[in-house]
Amino acid sequence: MVTDRTAAKIVSEHSDADQIAAAADDLLTVRDLLRYAVSRFNAAPLVFGHGTGTALDEAAFLILESLRLPIDDISPWLDARLTRSERARLLGLIETRVSTRTPAPYLVGRTYIQGVPFAVDPRVIIPRSFIGELLFRQDLFGPDGALIADVDAVERVLDLCTGSGCLAILAAHLFPNAIIDAVELSPEAAEVAAQNIEGSGFADRIALHRGDLFAPVNSQSYDLILTNPPYVDAEGMASLPLEALHEPRLALDGGSDGLDVVRRIIDQAADFLTASGALMCEVGRGRTAVEAAYPDLALLWLDTETSEGEVFWARAEDLAARGPRS
Repeated sequence: MVTDRTAAKIVSEHSDADQIAAAADDLLTVRDLLRYAVSRFNAAPLVFGHGTGTALDEAAFLILESLRLPIDDISPWLDARLTRSERARLLGLIETRVSTRTPAPYLVGRTYIQGVPFAVDPRVIIPRSFIGELLFRQDLFGPDGALIADVDAVERVLDLCTGSGCLAILAAHLFPNAIIDAVELSPEAAEVAAQNIEGSGFADRIALHRGDLFAPVNSQSYDLILTNPPYVDAEGMASLPLEALHEPRLALDGGSDGLDVVRRIIDQAADFLTASGALMCEVGRGRTAVEAAYPDLALLWLDTETSEGEVFWARAEDLAARGPRS
């Protein structure tokens, strides 16, 4: 995370210090810095997708979060004048984003899903799961929900490959009576998850386990299993943008067809679900591979505002009907 103390060092290492100093004299307001950042990002050009989709959104997030302002709307702050130290810090962040291709959440140490903040750093993948959006869809969860109508009745939830702990924490928001187990293989990522869980207000309901998928939870049964496992296939791993190379490979690499971990989850999930339970799993662009690998498994594919068929819902009875599992 970039602080006032390191801003000058970043400027000197990754940009022309004299040019930045001159820019700090000329760029006085949030509007000035926003325009400058968008121009720099477009000229780079950068790749987005770690919580933002455009140069404008990325610049706004970087500026607002660095200044510890609400990130939902930059408009009220556009004409606010910045101190010289604030301008220096922001210019350092902008130049670092361009020169190192480090995703903005790593630079400011925070990201958001559904307005909920999560601490992040390069020990953990930047959370951006479509499951976060789906959990807050009233047509899927809640009184009129097609998937789970009675959220109060959910007693146990498992979040596999929890990473930052984001889905476990969002599940705690949605299911007020649920005990939640979060499992993470990486000890480094688990450290970040522990930090987020401790600060979430739900530490009394979320238990963090380190281990390989279902191994740490033994014979426990769950009403819902959530997972955003590694699912990038070999072709995708070979063509990752520079921004994604800052993230842990373990959290991305799904093997040759992207299903190395997904298969293990599908094959074992029924053993850890209640009779009326379900598995909700994100597979990115792996729908074709999943359907080819499991042609007889009934899957409900779910869309979001920016995705089509990248998350599936599988009922316990359909998973169990597949017979013996590996």
